[in-house]
Amino acid sequence: MGVHGVKAVFFDLDNTLVDTAAAGRCAIEEVVNALRSKHHYGEGEARGICDKVQEKLLKECHDPAKMCITDLRISHWEEAIQETIGGEANRSLAAECYFLWKATRLRHLTLAEDTRDMLTELRKAVRLLLLTNGDRQTQREKIEACACQPYFDAIVVGGEQKEEKPAPSIFHYCCDLLGVQPAECVMVGDSLDTDIQGGLNAGLRATVWLNKSMAAPADASPVPHYIISSVLDLPAVLQKIEHKVNAKLGTDRAAGGTEAR
Repeated sequence: MGVHGVKAVFFDLDNTLVDTAAAGRCAIEEVVNALRSKHHYGEGEARGICDKVQEKLLKECHDPAKMCITDLRISHWEEAIQETIGGEANRSLAAECYFLWKATRLRHLTLAEDTRDMLTELRKAVRLLLLTNGDRQTQREKIEACACQPYFDAIVVGGEQKEEKPAPSIFHYCCDLLGVQPAECVMVGDSLDTDIQGGLNAGLRATVWLNKSMAAPADASPVPHYIISSVLDLPAVLQKIEHKVNAKLGTDRAAGGTEAR
C-alpha cells in the first residue's frame, strides 16, 4: 500500500471505531436506576423520561452560536421530565440526569484492544485520519474518553468545519491536511448517508461500509464499494484494493508496451 494505491484511510468514530450506541444504552440504564432509587420514580416513568430524551437527541438540531450543547441537552431532560410527570419544570433534576448520562456514556466509550492493534499496524503502511460529524465539544470529549488520538495522523471534527459529512469540502480538507489526493483515500464508516455518500461525493478511491448486522440497505441508499461486518475486516479489503490497483497498472504497462512496438 502507499506507492500506487491507497495512501490514507479516513475513519468515522461513532459506531465504527467505538460502540457509542452500547455506551448510550448503559448511560440510560444508569439514569433509570438513579431516578428510581434516588428520586423514587416508577419504572415506567423513569423509562418514559429516557425514551423522550432519546427521541429529542435523534431530532436534535444544534446551533452553537445560539446555545451551548450542555444547555441544549439539559433542556432535553427538563422537557422530557415535564412531559412525562407534569408539574413545574425541574432544571436541577434535568441537569443531574444529563451529567450522569454524559459521564456514564463517556466512561463506556472504549477503543477495543484488537482495534488499537489494527490501527497501529495500518499506520505502518498508510496515513490515518479520524473524521467525525457532530458538535465540537461533544466529539472532542468522546475522542479524549476513548484515547484514540495517538493512533491518527490527524483528527477532523465536523462541528469545527464549515460543512460536515457528506459535503465533499470536508473530505477535500482532510486530503489537503494529509497531502494526498482523493483517489488515494478510503473512507470507512457505518453511515450510508454521511460516510459512504460523502466518500462518493468527494471522489475517494473507495468507500467501506461497516454493516454490523449485515441487514440489506434501502433501495435508494448510496452503494458502497465494499461492505464489512467488523472493522477488523478492513485490512483484507485494503489488500483487495491494492491488488486491483496493481493489476490495472500491469495491464496499462502491457498495453503501453504493445503500442510501443
